[in-house]
Amino acid sequence: MKQQRSLITGLILVMLVMLITACGTSKADNVVNAGNTAQNTGGNTTANTEKKSEATTDEQRVISTLKGDLRIPTDPKRVIGLSVVYPEFLYALGVTPIAVQNYHPEFPSYLKEPFKDTLKMGLGQAPNFEAILASEPDLIIAPTWWSDKDYDQLSKIAPTVLLPQRDNWRDELRDIGEVLGKTETANKVIQDLQSKEAEAKEKLQTLAGDETVLYMMIMAKEIVIYGEKSDRGSFIHKTLGLKPIKEYPQEEISLSISLEKIPQYNPDHLILQLDDDSSEEVRNRYEDMLSSSLWKNMTAVKKNQVHMMGGKEWFSLGMSPLADDHAIDDVIHAFEK
Repeated sequence: MKQQRSLITGLILVMLVMLITACGTSKADNVVNAGNTAQNTGGNTTANTEKKSEATTDEQRVISTLKGDLRIPTDPKRVIGLSVVYPEFLYALGVTPIAVQNYHPEFPSYLKEPFKDTLKMGLGQAPNFEAILASEPDLIIAPTWWSDKDYDQLSKIAPTVLLPQRDNWRDELRDIGEVLGKTETANKVIQDLQSKEAEAKEKLQTLAGDETVLYMMIMAKEIVIYGEKSDRGSFIHKTLGLKPIKEYPQEEISLSISLEKIPQYNPDHLILQLDDDSSEEVRNRYEDMLSSSLWKNMTAVKKNQVHMMGGKEWFSLGMSPLADDHAIDDVIHAFEK
């Protein structure tokens, strides 16, 4: 019995020695590994770990979207806005998009220089995935009504934020401002434009008084006039306060009219726009109208008060702060003449 106890005691001592030796070796290995790591990283592993964590926080943030929480760059450098007007919103907020959808072959004059290096992707039924991929965006912003069906494919290219449909461009601008962390900038853009609109309305009251104004667009297949309920008509008649003709049916947003019906709508001033001045069909329709006796007998024509506006420049009228801002200058200049 005593011999067995001695044997057991001996085994325990051997095991303790082995355990102590293993721990010592492991600790030594850890010290060596830590030393190597410190040497490779400048000698301060804790500081570098914290720095890496801070960098990740600085470079990305999480926002709530229609598709749930999404991690996006804090300061995106290569942004695409998948809507014809989204590029104008982005630029108004101080961000130049790297690629855009475009209706006209060329940009409006107020975007020609800032967008000189921006890729035109055209206007299709679906996003130009090849062009988007080649542009290497770090953020895509798109309206849900148009891009929801393509969300999964877009998300594989870059973080994609879908925004809800809005009735007022100001809400769209605020939405994009919130995504980019530029809410204050968005509000300032809106406030500055409101001030300019108020000044313009007062000045136009002096220039035009009670003279009537009609807004007309020449398109390839039709002539369209706009009422106060349309974005364009609202800008002319409500924002700028120019008096509409009483003959326009107030319940209609816009009306498609033939050349023969032009005499029914006979304003003192006519604001005229070609839908696409690069289109031969549009130019032909416009020239046919100019040669018509019906046109020549209109009051605005006789008074030389037909104010021609640029098709590209007025394309986003009533839907973009940049378009509205430049349109105010155009109208003031036209009526001052």
